[in-house]
Amino acid sequence: MPIGNINQADKAPNNYGDHFVRRNILVVYAHPEPTSLTRQLVDVTAETLSAAGHTVVHSDLYGMKWKAVYDADDFPTRDNPERLSFIMESGHAYASGRQTPDVIAEQQKLLEADAVVLQFPLWWYGVPAILKGWIERVYAFGFAYGYQNGSNEFRFGEGILKGKRALVNVQAGGPVVDYGPRGINGPIEQLLFPLTHGALFYPGMDVLPTHAVYGAGQISTAEEVEAIKAAWRVRLAGLFTDTPIPFRSQNGGDFPDRHTMADHVAPGQTGLVAHFADLVDS
Repeated sequence: MPIGNINQADKAPNNYGDHFVRRNILVVYAHPEPTSLTRQLVDVTAETLSAAGHTVVHSDLYGMKWKAVYDADDFPTRDNPERLSFIMESGHAYASGRQTPDVIAEQQKLLEADAVVLQFPLWWYGVPAILKGWIERVYAFGFAYGYQNGSNEFRFGEGILKGKRALVNVQAGGPVVDYGPRGINGPIEQLLFPLTHGALFYPGMDVLPTHAVYGAGQISTAEEVEAIKAAWRVRLAGLFTDTPIPFRSQNGGDFPDRHTMADHVAPGQTGLVAHFADLVDS
């Protein structure tokens, strides 16, 4: 599958004598402590991908002091000053070129990226608020939703970010058993479904299986940290070759009315598990 607009002139030899395609990777991360495991793994991401010849662009949300709250200040020039409609004002700002500069910059990073890597700790079963705010503010109407014609026609497998890859690296405090099929917290892919399916697959990205570090709060030795870094380097090596999560696309036939799964698809299955094709179709 082609990733980005790369031609033969962009190919260069790597350290192993092979050839690869030089790509742009956007790393979006959220942790305020520079010595945290999350930030250490961000450094591994940059070092590993840069050493391979790729271009790595950072969005350090805490370092940028990213405005997390989505509110009226995002729309200095209002289409309707009487009542705030986020959809209407977001679409108006995007279409008229009147978005705030920070949002424009992040949208451009997304458009130029061949892959997006998200790195963060799991806080209260989800992403940190600052990362959620990045999604809310950057995903403007007409950009990430309402794409092309203002309808829901191009979503869940299609959209402005189609052809790009996404990889999530999350640090979870609990042990791996807590996230097992019957674990007390639930499987990590289901906990992060709003992110992977709802924010990454929705505008078209191919989303790779989540790379989780469990028991992050109990790691105490340098050997443990080095093992975690080594495992992450292995995952990064498959950024453009690993098989994505087999989410069902909206326009691939499983949702004939764009809303409800057809009766013959995953019969008897309901809830999130029905959206993972290989789990119910094999």
